Amino acid sequence: MTTDPPEAVETEAGTARITWHRAPRPRLVLAASHGAGGGIEARDLRALAAALPAHGVSVALVEQPWRVAGKKLAPAPKTLDTGWRGVWPALAAPGLPVIAGGRSAGARVACRTARDLGAHAVLALSFPLHPPGKPEKSRADELLGAGVPTLVVQGGNDPFGRPAEFPEGAYDLIEVAYADHGFAVPKRAATTQERALELITGGVAKWAGSLG
Repeated sequence: MTTDPPEAVETEAGTARITWHRAPRPRLVLAASHGAGGGIEARDLRALAAALPAHGVSVALVEQPWRVAGKKLAPAPKTLDTGWRGVWPALAAPGLPVIAGGRSAGARVACRTARDLGAHAVLALSFPLHPPGKPEKSRADELLGAGVPTLVVQGGNDPFGRPAEFPEGAYDLIEVAYADHGFAVPKRAATTQERALELITGGVAKWAGSLG
């Protein structure tokens, strides 16, 4: 694996940034963005960037313009979508199928834009099915409307939507037992943090390998 210096990309929402973790012999690109409360240093994004290149998947971690600008609050969904659309040509530049991915708010962006951008598939990490404590405010329509093969990876104790709350639909789901919205696992849990991350990276690698 080789890691490129961060690449600035101008979008209509401002300057975004891409950090490439390139596979020696890539056949796919996973483009993944962060959530509304953090950046590409999230544990699951770091783990995927380290593990997937060995499986022929180059990983492009995308920092949205608001994050690059140093702002603490994410903008409206429409602006997030604009930033994501703006980086897509750079993500597609290697000429490989691109999996649109992200965690939390980034997963919503990936789902909303996948069909229009021609994404090969969607990886939704910690999809925020609803705000905590408000299951009636469901965002299931975004997930179900992705229109391409989709994998959801969800913590068993995610307050934004536990796996059992997800509706039936044409997508795959991996449950990370005991994990919260950031895939943190309590020390008292029957599994370890390391094992939880292995479940994520192994599951995503297997799924990516199954894509035609």
